[in-house]
Amino acid sequence: MGPGVVVTGLTLGALAVVSLLAFQANGAQDRAGAARPTVASTSTGPAASATPSASATPTVPPLPASSGSGTRVVYSAGNHFVWLVDPKKNPQVAAAFPVAPGSVEPAPGSYSVYSRTAAGTGTDGRKIEHVVRFAQQAGVVFGFGAALDDTTPTADPKAKTGGIRSSRADGQLLWDFASNGTKVVVVA
Repeated sequence: MGPGVVVTGLTLGALAVVSLLAFQANGAQDRAGAARPTVASTSTGPAASATPSASATPTVPPLPASSGSGTRVVYSAGNHFVWLVDPKKNPQVAAAFPVAPGSVEPAPGSYSVYSRTAAGTGTDGRKIEHVVRFAQQAGVVFGFGAALDDTTPTADPKAKTGGIRSSRADGQLLWDFASNGTKVVVVA
């Protein structure tokens, strides 16, 4: 085995470890269903929590009681938080994470994912990925997505944008969870 092969192997291994650590540091949930940071108790059941860490973990607001039933994505326009809910799993909240809203919020109600795009450009000109669209109101398209630069900037209030931004890791979770036809419930 030549030195180039060894260096390449070590480099790939190091990148894999760094990627895993970044994924875990971002509070993302693994596919096996490990708990996210702290999930507050809800009216539907007990709380789930991760093992304590050296750094403080943010508290996740409880799943809104008015968020409906069944498998769904719940978006709180007031708290700017998303919950991925699967009643067939334990815990039912598969993931929960903060998001940055666009300059316009969707009206509370029940919608369905109608369109998905793996990558594109947002209305703010940033490159985005994992776009999951669920509503159109007054000429504004509402959907979730993640900026490739992993930023969640404050939306320009002069522009009418409905893009709801998450981190890239959380965007991947939502992308994997919300196929076309998945219910999206928006609460105040």
